[in-house]
Amino acid sequence: MVTLKAENCYLRALEPEDLDFIYLIENDETVWEVSQTITPYSRFLIKEYLENAHKDIFEVKQQRFVICKSNNEAVGLIDVFDFDIKNKRAGVGILIYGNENKAKGYGTSALKMVVEYCFKHLDLHQLHCNITADNLASKKLFESQKFEQIGLKKDWVYSCGTYKDEYIYQLINYVH
Repeated sequence: MVTLKAENCYLRALEPEDLDFIYLIENDETVWEVSQTITPYSRFLIKEYLENAHKDIFEVKQQRFVICKSNNEAVGLIDVFDFDIKNKRAGVGILIYGNENKAKGYGTSALKMVVEYCFKHLDLHQLHCNITADNLASKKLFESQKFEQIGLKKDWVYSCGTYKDEYIYQLINYVH
């Protein structure tokens, strides 16, 4: 059975009430490198996005979950993107927002739940992610869930006036 609830947090679908939280994240330049964002988003655009968030992953090829503490406070987002049903694979991206929420196990729990969801519910064969070479916390997180570093893209991400290498990580589900 797939569960989207852990001891310290749970995952849920986006709700209209998430407008302020999403607006805060999407307009925070300190996280733009991770999200590949280069411009701010208006409340109007985010509201439209939330109005369409109910669409099926098979239709829009992505699914975003809100990571919530047990007291219902949103602490981050985890995305399944580039959903490819033919090849049974998808990308995974995660963001824990705010230093006060980091290193509390929310990322580990959320990633574990999404991996289980993708392999058991969506019947995917593999997941992948991209992590800049200097993002040690993300490397540690994905490696803790058995993602393997399989490649390096040199000078792949341009950020703050410099180019950064980006690693490709992959997790293959050999149990079907």
